[in-house]
Amino acid sequence: MYMLSNRDKITAPTYDRNLVWVVLMLLGLGLVMVYSASITYAGSSKAFGYQSTYFLVRHAVYLAVALCVAFVTFQIPMRFWQRVAPTLFIIGLVLLVLVLIPGIGRQVNGSQRWISLGFVNLQPSELMKLFATLYVADYTVRKAAFMDSITKSFVPMVAVMLLVGALLLREPDFGAFAVIAAITMAVLWLGGMNGRIFSVLIGLVNAGAILLVVSSPYRWQRVIGYMDPWADPYGKGYQLTNSLIAFGRGEWLGVGLGASVEKLDYLPESHTDFLFAIIAEELGFIGVAVVIALFAWIVMRAFAVGKEAMLYERHFSGLLAQGIGVWIGVQAIINMGVNMGLLPTKGLPLPLLSFGGSAIIANCIALAMLLRVDWENRRLAKGVSA
Repeated sequence: MYMLSNRDKITAPTYDRNLVWVVLMLLGLGLVMVYSASITYAGSSKAFGYQSTYFLVRHAVYLAVALCVAFVTFQIPMRFWQRVAPTLFIIGLVLLVLVLIPGIGRQVNGSQRWISLGFVNLQPSELMKLFATLYVADYTVRKAAFMDSITKSFVPMVAVMLLVGALLLREPDFGAFAVIAAITMAVLWLGGMNGRIFSVLIGLVNAGAILLVVSSPYRWQRVIGYMDPWADPYGKGYQLTNSLIAFGRGEWLGVGLGASVEKLDYLPESHTDFLFAIIAEELGFIGVAVVIALFAWIVMRAFAVGKEAMLYERHFSGLLAQGIGVWIGVQAIINMGVNMGLLPTKGLPLPLLSFGGSAIIANCIALAMLLRVDWENRRLAKGVSA
């Protein structure tokens, strides 16, 4: 691990405090809103021992672990992550295979996405988003000289992502695959992929997405349900209609923290995938606007940090930073779009806010890496080696 000399300690620039505070604001808001959204659900369920603080305590533990892991991650130079990126990606593939094995993978609500570790459940797809971002950034740098070649850059990456997609769709977890596909395409484009080849890639992705929806009655029903949820408000449109009611009740300033009605067993997954709807109901348009603004700031900051790294010819770090920005931005847009009825219902947590240990830890590790990229940029600006 990289250790600072006495000279480095004197001249080393500070970290990005604004980024840290924005992340902490979202994490803190998430802790409060998870408790607010789950208090009735946990307190009235025998499965959680009728403990209203069940999800609050677990989420607080997840946050503590995530922040500790993020602190350790920040200490590690980016050259280490570039070196281990392929290995981590292989580990991610192994985990995606393991979760599909009966007896190892745990099934919840018809999806087999978790590996039970006894005291906690591990969700490999969340870690795979991180590993895929690292891998595609490293791959793009290694194949920089062949970005105009279909056989040397395009085909290998498509083959790898098809493998990832096949494993994720077996769970099924279409949302995670959509996020990983978006990260991959964005990083390849930012890394200089030939425009014609990239156009072919976009066409294939769109065709594949349409084929997956049309060939699956389950996904097709979700698309139809989201287009007109009020046609079947007690069936396939139930979750979305209640989410929209929550947005309507929130109006400008919200009904007040803890005063949500939809969380009273009306809106399913109110502390996970539909937490944004509870934020809208309790904190209103102002709360929604603040959350969107904070996410937008993180995304813009990630791209700025990545651009600066590129100026120092730190291409892996730059692409990784921008890939993290795409990850956080795309996943936030999908989750918020689903909550507002702008996109088909899809089980995807809101980054940094929704309940879920694997997601919180993966998000915090990624943002710690972004913070490290910026820190190394500042060192180079001061004339200190990264």
